Amino acid sequence: MAAHNDHKPADYRHRDRVAIKRALLSVSDKTGLLELATSLAEAGVDIVSTGGTFAALSAAGIPVTEVSQITGFPESLDGRVKTLHPSIHGGLLADMRLIAHESQLNELGIEAFQLVVVNLYPFVQTVQSGAKGDAVVEQIDIGGPAMVRASAKNHANVAIVVDPAKYSDVIAAVAQGGTTLAQRRELALAAFSHTAKYDAAVAAWFAAELEGDWKRAAGQSAQVENANPGFETSFKVEAQLENVLRYGENSHQAAAIYRTTGEGSVAGIAQARQFGGKEMSYNNYVDADAALRAAYDFNEPAVAIIKHANPCGIAVGDPNSADVIADAHAKAHMCDSVSAFGGVIASNRVVTVTMAKQVAGIFTEVIIAPGYEIEALAILLEKKNLRVLELPANYSREELEFRQISGGILVQQPDEFSKFSSQGWKLVTGKKADAATMADLEFAWRACRAVKSNGILLARDGASVGVGMGQVNRVDSCKLAVERASSRSRGAVAASDAFFPFADGLQILLDAGVRAVVQPGGSVRDEEVIAAAEAAGVTMYFTGERHFFH
Repeated sequence: MAAHNDHKPADYRHRDRVAIKRALLSVSDKTGLLELATSLAEAGVDIVSTGGTFAALSAAGIPVTEVSQITGFPESLDGRVKTLHPSIHGGLLADMRLIAHESQLNELGIEAFQLVVVNLYPFVQTVQSGAKGDAVVEQIDIGGPAMVRASAKNHANVAIVVDPAKYSDVIAAVAQGGTTLAQRRELALAAFSHTAKYDAAVAAWFAAELEGDWKRAAGQSAQVENANPGFETSFKVEAQLENVLRYGENSHQAAAIYRTTGEGSVAGIAQARQFGGKEMSYNNYVDADAALRAAYDFNEPAVAIIKHANPCGIAVGDPNSADVIADAHAKAHMCDSVSAFGGVIASNRVVTVTMAKQVAGIFTEVIIAPGYEIEALAILLEKKNLRVLELPANYSREELEFRQISGGILVQQPDEFSKFSSQGWKLVTGKKADAATMADLEFAWRACRAVKSNGILLARDGASVGVGMGQVNRVDSCKLAVERASSRSRGAVAASDAFFPFADGLQILLDAGVRAVVQPGGSVRDEEVIAAAEAAGVTMYFTGERHFFH
């Protein structure tokens, strides 16, 4: 196989700054058009244009040449054919670094373009307006994407602009003698992204139309068609590289973090501001996001401590304490202080000086919160390796969760407590819980959602005291929760993320002295489980919903 030859042709000429002498303007969105064209004309740039753009420039008295005068061919087929001509695309694609290309243009009587300003037919807006069928099809641009892609490919010679927000940069470049290669590369990236999004929108519309035809042919009703609101026929995810990480879950895995962008994106941990500490790792991000999810499941001031995506402790602060968020942290840490070593802490309130002093005495990888008191921040920054992160002010959860699997993507609504109420719980054994016991049951049920399945969480006084997580059977999860709670299990309440398939797991909790239990119910052996709770005189509620977390 012949070796690759990286040498340039003998007639190659390097170009960095390219002066703008000739421009092609053809835009659907006329925002800023007249200001741009006026500046170009005043700088002596020859302007070529089409259709509505030509009409707008002519009406404004700006010197402009219509494309048909260049091609010698009139716009035809209701405007479907205007710029698809060698006299135009030759001027877009000629690599003027090559003397041979320049000679061919001269022989063909074609002039090169150095600037192309194009944005595409309003396809998305047409679909959103409710238009159907041919009315939508007519808004599928053909000549526009062809010009954009040709110019972007030839960015060594041509600056392609698809966004009116960049017009001021173009005007400045003209005044500075032309565009630089770096500028043209950046514009080319934006151009290819622009056409990719456009094509994706067209493909999504066609897919929806075809699916609709199939459903109508199958005789399905509109109710069935809309049975899954929020799940589109197709979707796209836009993201921008934020940072290349040191490694992934393990040192031999490469990794990076991207910030989601575009319509529907929200602000989260990827947009958090880091005040100090070592660079965030892949695992740091995973654990910190899990901690945030757990802390923000509560409306009350709450703290979650996470290790390997599982909670070491979760607690809400006593509203009567001198420092509520510090109280929440202290109680969360007390749940499993051994596992909390090297953990990740999330607070859903501003971190106070008192809480900061507590955290400073514990080896912690990451702390993340919506804010920090000034003195608290100073205390935390004294810990050189502690990563201190502040959430963006508009932090929120995504409306949908995505998980990659081989060959596809799973999508679901998040499991959250925005409309939480225990009013629908069913008392199946024991006495109705008093206010204090019900508050602990409600806390345990919320906190249990953060525990990897099979999940058991013991709680008292608004704090977890024992957690059993990630076991392949519920009996082992119950044993683990009781073992970690030790003597604190007596008088605690328990939450199970799913039903007890047998009474054996529940019996472990009953023998440990648990006073009340909340679980989904729904097992074929519910009666056996209920009988065990009755025999122990324990209050038990069924929620009718589960909180699996894989």
